[in-house]
Amino acid sequence: MKKIVIINGPNLNMLGVREPEQYGTLTLENINAMLTARAHALDMQLEFFQSNIEGELVTAIQSAADADGVILNAGAYTHYSIAIRDAISSVKTPVVEVHLSNIHAREDFRHVSVISPVCKGSVAGFGEMSYVLALYSFS
Repeated sequence: MKKIVIINGPNLNMLGVREPEQYGTLTLENINAMLTARAHALDMQLEFFQSNIEGELVTAIQSAADADGVILNAGAYTHYSIAIRDAISSVKTPVVEVHLSNIHAREDFRHVSVISPVCKGSVAGFGEMSYVLALYSFS
């Protein structure tokens, strides 16, 4: 059974409330439940983590070194956190970057991801299905 760690960054605890026109109406708990059902069918075990604090995300990435994969939605940290980029580079665990919205169709500052170059891949713009597509990348 593969172990996949799903790490969510700042403001993702506000899903379902924050800008539903941009991020949808599902809560993070709804998305986690949907992923758990999919993971069962794929013979995967999921572990979930969410924090609004950059250092806690770094620790979570480093702690996932024994996992088969990480799905990471770093939120706004995607665009400027060298600490998160360095954490991804410091582990051998493959990381897939996800975003609910299409970051390339939004404000200019969101077009650049400093973590993409050190990730296995990126999925953006498909709402909660971005997580599902990332999950399937580890099957």
